[in-house]
Amino acid sequence: MSKTFSIGGIHPIDRKFSKDRPIEDLPVPQRVYLPMNQHLGMPSVPIVKKGDRVKVGQPVAEAAGFVSAPVHASVSGTVADVALYPDFQGKRVLTVVIETEGDEWLEGIDRTSQLKQEITTVPEETFRKIKEMGIVGLGGAAFPTHVKLTPIEGMQPEYLILNGSECEPFLTSDYRLMLEHGQEILIGAELMRRVLGTDVNGIIGIEENKPLAISAMQKIAANYLQWKVVPLKKRYPQGGEKQLIDAVLGRKVASFALPISTGAIVQNVGTAFAVYEAVQKSKPLLSNVLTVTGSGPTIQKNYRFRIGTSMRDILYSAGALDPEGNLLPQFAKLVSGGPMMGKAVVNLQAPVVKSSSALLLLTEKETKRQEPGDCIRCAKCFQACPMHLQPYLLYQLALAGRTEELEKHRVFDCIECGCCLYTCPAHIPLLDQIRLAKNASLKNKRKK
Repeated sequence: MSKTFSIGGIHPIDRKFSKDRPIEDLPVPQRVYLPMNQHLGMPSVPIVKKGDRVKVGQPVAEAAGFVSAPVHASVSGTVADVALYPDFQGKRVLTVVIETEGDEWLEGIDRTSQLKQEITTVPEETFRKIKEMGIVGLGGAAFPTHVKLTPIEGMQPEYLILNGSECEPFLTSDYRLMLEHGQEILIGAELMRRVLGTDVNGIIGIEENKPLAISAMQKIAANYLQWKVVPLKKRYPQGGEKQLIDAVLGRKVASFALPISTGAIVQNVGTAFAVYEAVQKSKPLLSNVLTVTGSGPTIQKNYRFRIGTSMRDILYSAGALDPEGNLLPQFAKLVSGGPMMGKAVVNLQAPVVKSSSALLLLTEKETKRQEPGDCIRCAKCFQACPMHLQPYLLYQLALAGRTEELEKHRVFDCIECGCCLYTCPAHIPLLDQIRLAKNASLKNKRKK
């Protein structure tokens, strides 16, 4: 019997058009842009200056604190600049820019594709490597992985849950990783499990619309006593930490509580693969896999990219740009991420970062918004909310600027999944207003 979470959720059409496209390696870019804010927490601090020469894998920025992560050069060459550059939304962030010269790697990194299955590192050494290699969560939030693996007093982990649900429509990068690198994923997951403790059990959650991935991971997990695969019903947003814990274990994370309070820690399959490379191959987080896709007339690709590659370079390789470097006329919008939680791109020269998962090309018809109408009190937004919130009430409180009441009605529990907006028959921009209200409330809290 497939499992699922107990509150809310929706069933959008899969649109996994790129699921049968094997992962391709993108050409090494001529220039990379490495932002210092590629993770949750304090931005990294540059340790290189303009004119410095660097090799692939060399640290170019160090962690600014415990909840932070270092950044490594994804190409070899000369540091062209350390300055503020616009990200994909136009926000200027401190960035290390490297002009590529050849492809010279730091000594000690194993670049071969040979599987290194035997685990020889002790948990303390594994933890140190994960921290030093800049590994962060690749499921979206980019939370530094070493922080999640750090014990919290009074909270004992019982389960390590590997998130292979990839519930967002269009996205297929995790799916391809499971098919092509399932063994490496399990080794990386086992390395993390051993850091947490020998009594911890491992569970891999995969939605049932990925039968090949379920079958492949089950065969591999059969060789690991502490691991099992749990098929999940297709349901969005099953990839959310709280929803996945509910689906797999039937345990609910309380408001303002950490997932570990339920005895579970969740990591993405992409993160597990990055841990394998960091510990077994001494390779920092230099690359990741993303999907270039869309439902219109577009090419379907799963690319392995060097972190810091510009979106323009990736779209050029995918055949989505005209000779002047602009989106082809049939594409009206580019989204970084999926259609539910992704955000519109305003700067094609911006780089893809550690946690980039997709570049979604949308047509004019797909981007056209209907004019919002009046609420008909249907309660569909309430029924769809996986956090059991009242989106329309939050929307009205946000419009009225009633900040304290927003907090009383748990606005910070909103995971911004977009289920309310998806189900609203009146096309009211519920999520947009709630997101703005959350940001305003956070600013007020910081001032206090």
